[in-house]
Amino acid sequence: MEIAVGVLGALTILAVVVAWYSLRWVRMRRGGGVSVALRWRPDEARSSWHLGLGRYEGDEFVWFRVWSLRTGPDRVFQRASMEIADRRDPSGTEAYAVPEGSIVLRCESATQEAIEIAMGPGALTGFLSWLESAPPGRRLPRAS
Repeated sequence: MEIAVGVLGALTILAVVVAWYSLRWVRMRRGGGVSVALRWRPDEARSSWHLGLGRYEGDEFVWFRVWSLRTGPDRVFQRASMEIADRRDPSGTEAYAVPEGSIVLRCESATQEAIEIAMGPGALTGFLSWLESAPPGRRLPRAS
C-alpha cells in the first residue's frame, strides 16, 4: 500500500510539472515570439546551446528558456547596446542543437557578455529588422 501511495504521489508531481511547462509554453507563444537557441560565453570550451523563445518588447529582446520554471525571461538584451560581431553557419554537431536552417550571430555589447544567437531565416530577418530600427543616429556595425 505504501508503494502505491508513493507512486501516486510521484505521478501527481510529474503531472503538475508537465502542466506547468505546457501552460508556460502556451503563455509565452501567445505573446508572440520566435524559436531561438542561445549560447552565452561562446568562447568557453564548455559553452552549450539552450533552446528557447525570443520576443521583442520595445527596445528589449527577451529570451525564455524552454526548460525553465521561471515565469519571466531568462535573459534580456537592450537594442541600444547590442552589435553583431560575426555571422556564420552552424558547424559540426552544432547543427543538431539549434533550430533547423539556422544562422548563428555573435552579438557583443559594452554592458553584457558576448552571446551567440541561432535562428532560422524568418526569425533572422525579423531580428535584423528590429536591430536596424534603432533611433536615428545610432550606427549599427554588421559583419559581412
